[in-house]
Amino acid sequence: MVEPGKIVEEPETVEEEDPSQVVALHPRADRGYQRRVVEALLFAASEPLSEAQLAECLADGAEVPLLLEELKAQYKGRGVELQKIAEKWTFRTAEDLSFLLRREAVEQKRLSRAALETLAIIAYHQPVTRAEIEEVRGVSVSKGTLDALMEMGWVRMRGRRRVPGRPVTYGTTQDFMSHFGLSDIKDLPGVRELKGAGLLDANVPADFEIPVPMSGDEVPDDEDDLDDEADEPTLDMYLPPEIGSEPH
Repeated sequence: MVEPGKIVEEPETVEEEDPSQVVALHPRADRGYQRRVVEALLFAASEPLSEAQLAECLADGAEVPLLLEELKAQYKGRGVELQKIAEKWTFRTAEDLSFLLRREAVEQKRLSRAALETLAIIAYHQPVTRAEIEEVRGVSVSKGTLDALMEMGWVRMRGRRRVPGRPVTYGTTQDFMSHFGLSDIKDLPGVRELKGAGLLDANVPADFEIPVPMSGDEVPDDEDDLDDEADEPTLDMYLPPEIGSEPH
């Protein structure tokens, strides 16, 4: 029985602490938890993820590059390995086991010699226009050749050169990088590797150099991104409205 006038103190309720909030407050408190988060995100993703995308799902201060390297070491030698492709991370079947997952019924597409030459020029000279490709090859390049490379997903239109006529520039895609196992476009074979593979004449001039390609994210000063074209004025903006149409 409570005496009149006496204040009764309510029992203090103790809230359980959310484990995820502990990591958010103390980003280095549980590196193992953070590594598991990265592992889960990469497994669930339908495409490779960048370090910036992974960092968005972790607490501020999380050392994403270190977590990825630890996870890569953890999976080394296993059936599935963590690999870096085109500056993004993904889980892939170990290279020595990839033959187990190949389908015999897969239709093989053969590229013509012209398409292979064009692909090589785009890879090493990107961003490059059609006229520049023709200048390197010494012959004209058909639209069908470029269309075939874009249909395969290895080449894309990336911008427009700031010169009269505003020609389209071409570059390689992430699918190209993934197919050839390149982490960076600058990992393309050099003179020594091409000679060793028999793809380059052993008697090339001593001063012969292979150009260093520009990565897909870089935009040169003389080029405009195709995405920016939506903001540019078009001819329709200067035409009178159609008869009977409502003015905007």
